[in-house]
Amino acid sequence: MKELDTLSAWIQSQVPAMIELQTRLTSIPALAPESGGEGELAKCEDLTLALREMGFSRFERYDAPDTRVSSGIRPNLVVTIPGKDDSRTLWFMAHLDVVPPGELAKWDTDPWKVVQKDGKLYGRGVEDNQQGLVASVFAALAFLKNGMVPAHTVKLLFVADEEVGSAYGIQYLLKNHSLFRPDDLIVIPDGGDDKGETIEVAEKNLLWLRFSTKGKQTHGSRPDQGANAHLAACDLALRLNALEQFFDRRDPLFEPDRSTFQPTKKEANVPNINTIPGDDVFCMDCRILPCYSLDSVRAEVARIAREVEQKHGVAVSWTEEQAVESRATPVDAPVVKALSQAVKTVYGVTARPIGIGGGTVGAYLRNAGFDAVVWSRMDETAHQPNEYCTLENLTGDAHVMAALMLGKQG
Repeated sequence: MKELDTLSAWIQSQVPAMIELQTRLTSIPALAPESGGEGELAKCEDLTLALREMGFSRFERYDAPDTRVSSGIRPNLVVTIPGKDDSRTLWFMAHLDVVPPGELAKWDTDPWKVVQKDGKLYGRGVEDNQQGLVASVFAALAFLKNGMVPAHTVKLLFVADEEVGSAYGIQYLLKNHSLFRPDDLIVIPDGGDDKGETIEVAEKNLLWLRFSTKGKQTHGSRPDQGANAHLAACDLALRLNALEQFFDRRDPLFEPDRSTFQPTKKEANVPNINTIPGDDVFCMDCRILPCYSLDSVRAEVARIAREVEQKHGVAVSWTEEQAVESRATPVDAPVVKALSQAVKTVYGVTARPIGIGGGTVGAYLRNAGFDAVVWSRMDETAHQPNEYCTLENLTGDAHVMAALMLGKQG
C-alpha cells in the first residue's frame, strides 16, 4: 500500500493543475456539427499539447473523415503508458465532445469559463466527460512523475462524437482499427452515482420507432366517410405499450427491472378541431431486457400493426430511428473484479454491478466482444444548466484509477 499512498499523495497535490486543465479544455467548445459546431479537433490538439508539456510522449491519432466540419476530420487520440506486463492493456476511455449549453439565461456563469466555488467546478463539460478525462490523465501522470511503472500497459483513449451517436468515435475505431484485445480491461468513467458504488455492466436493448398511420381525411361530423388515422395511432400506441405485459420477465440488475414500451413524441396532424386526420405520426421508445432479442420484438410490432390496419382501415408503416442490441459484461469479469477492489480500497464501499436503460459507448465495445464497464463517482449534472463536478469526485476518480493501474489493491 506504500506505493498507492505515494501515488495518492501526489494526485492530491495536483488539484491546482487539475483545475487548470479543466479550465483549458472547457474554453474550447467541442460541439458536433449536429449541434452547430466544428467537432473536436481544436480541443484534441490543445489537449495533446498540454499532455506533451506534462511529460507524456507516446501518442497516436486515428482521424475519422467527416466532410461536415471544416477540418474534414473527427480526431480520436490514444496516449500510451508502458507497463510491466503488456499481455493485456488497461484502457480508460473518455470523450472529447460536449453538448451545447442550452438556454444561457439558466446559467449562473459563463458555460465556457470554469468557475470554482464551494469545492465545485462549474462549466459545460466539466463532469461530462472532463472529470473522467482529467482524472485518467493525472492518475497516469502520477506514475510518470514518481518514477513508477503500472502493472500493465495503460492506454488513455479520448474519442470523438460520443454525444451524437459515436459514428466518428468508438464505432469508427472498432470498424477500422484493431486497438483492443479480448483480455483487455476497459473502464469508461462516464456515468455513476454519488458514492461510486455502482459499476454499469449491461444495458437494455434499445429500439426507437417512428410510426405513420395513413387513413382518409374527412369532416369531424362524418367519421363514417373517412378513416381516422389519429384514432388508429392511439390504438396502436396502447397496444404497443401493452407489450410490457407480453415481454414480462424481470431482472433485478436493472431499474426499472422490466422492459418498457413507451409512446413519446407526437407530431402535429390537422390544424383544426373539426377535421378527422388522414395522416398521423408518433414515436415509441422501447427499452428491452437483454434476454429478449430485437427480432422477437419486431415480430410482435408487425403483428400488432396488421391488426390495427384491419380494425381501422388504415395503412401502418414504421421506421427504426435507432436499434442497439447490447451484450453484457459478465458480473465476474476481471475488469469488474479489479475495479470493485480499487473502489473498495479508495472509498471503502462495496461496488455492485448494475444494468441501465440508457445507452453508452460501452454497448459498442461489448457487442464487439470486449468486456467494458462504466464507472465514476459523480453528482450527475451532465447536460444541465450549471453543470459541475466536485473536486472530491475529480481527485477520487484519479485515486481509483491509480489503484487500478497499480494492480495490487489490499
